Amino acid sequence: MFVLLVEDDDVIADAICTYLTHQGLAVEHVSTLSAATTYMQSSNFDLCILDLNLPDGNGINWLSWLRDNRFSLPVLILTASNTIDDKVIGLKKGADDYLVKPFDLRELLARLLSLKRRASDRLSNTITHGALQYDLEQHKVLLNGTLVSLSRNEDLLLQTFLNSPQQILTQSQLKNVLYGVCDDVASNALNVHIFNLRKKLGAPAIETIRGLGFRLGTIEVSH
Repeated sequence: MFVLLVEDDDVIADAICTYLTHQGLAVEHVSTLSAATTYMQSSNFDLCILDLNLPDGNGINWLSWLRDNRFSLPVLILTASNTIDDKVIGLKKGADDYLVKPFDLRELLARLLSLKRRASDRLSNTITHGALQYDLEQHKVLLNGTLVSLSRNEDLLLQTFLNSPQQILTQSQLKNVLYGVCDDVASNALNVHIFNLRKKLGAPAIETIRGLGFRLGTIEVSH
């Protein structure tokens, strides 16, 4: 588990880094928000521990930036403030948990592990393909973090492609998914749904394999 620690108090940071490292976690420590931003854009962290009062700004504002830019990793806030208002603001801005200083390192570890489990449970219900995330329970599609609205037939087609990402699917197979074994289907009906999926997800999302059928293609992250 890879943790980003954003904390400007060297004594607290050293204690956290030493303890978590001994517990088998990897920790990257930074003391400013600008450094945290740089690391977030270049590394893939599982969790973030965020102090609020930092030399170059307020951690709450940085947390807002994090969520606005679709970083979904769990964030645990560390702060000396124990007021309900501060806790509510932090949670509304996208924090997943809150720990008041001083704290026991064992409690910090327990909270981090709990956040990781919750994140893993959410991911187990999600299929990810490039920039696309598909929620199996809610039938919700996110493309680069933005909700995409699909019709029932588009949703069925996308599920089928995601469940067989390397397989070439024939027109007959895809028509059976949408309509069952039925001869009374307009010849271009499937092509219309494929066209609409490409329009919403990007043209490369569905590949045409000439003479054979269709296959799930590339859905790229936009920068």
